[in-house]
Amino acid sequence: MEKVTSKDGTEIAYDAYGSGPGLVLVAGGFTERSRYAADAEALASAFTVVNYDRRGRGDSGDTLPYAVEREWEDLDAVRSATGARFASAYSSGSMVLFQAGLPFEKLAVMEPPFRVEGSPEPPERYVERLQEFVAAGNPGGAAELFMVEAVGQPKQVVDQIRETPMWAGMEAIAHTLVYDALQLRDSAVPLELLASIDVPTLALYSNASPAWMQESAKQTAAALPHGKAEGYDGTFHTLPPETIARALTDYFLTT
Repeated sequence: MEKVTSKDGTEIAYDAYGSGPGLVLVAGGFTERSRYAADAEALASAFTVVNYDRRGRGDSGDTLPYAVEREWEDLDAVRSATGARFASAYSSGSMVLFQAGLPFEKLAVMEPPFRVEGSPEPPERYVERLQEFVAAGNPGGAAELFMVEAVGQPKQVVDQIRETPMWAGMEAIAHTLVYDALQLRDSAVPLELLASIDVPTLALYSNASPAWMQESAKQTAAALPHGKAEGYDGTFHTLPPETIARALTDYFLTT
């Protein structure tokens, strides 16, 4: 593990794998960098993969008050420290990558969770309720709100997860659900923002994800001046590490 200091003094932790041109992985919501270790290892034969903890997660700091711009600065600090040429973001991490506006040569995103036709209705007062749970010292309430109302998991499944050892780790980063919600703004496809991104970008999706998630990736690619969408066999909101490695290697290095 290595650390870099962001503009506001927050320490951002990262692991580096492999050798070759630098590729930064930007985590999605409710995850730490450990979630992407298998992807990083699969990519390490072609890239120097930089897998970092977004602020408030894992081994990174969390200087308050939070502002969305601080995460853009964190990504810039990681990029500057490692010389990474490429970046790939998962889920809501896509908005960190898109809004940061950094000089990467190519980008990739995995199923940005923009709400398109057919997607679940956004929870009422979602950001405010997340903030209220966090302020009340109830991270489990924030986690359940996200999992049940935002993602659509059955409450009984969440109740079962509450009884497992993983729940404590989920509660430890539940406050960052507020951060992702603020990054996503109203969760609509950000057409004006995407139209301004003059960087070749690949939007990936899993053929096993709900139709609206696949459509969100396709609409993202269509709104980008140099966007391309590709679907592969996978599971819900996830592609196998070897599939991600093959797709990103082909896109970043051979096209």
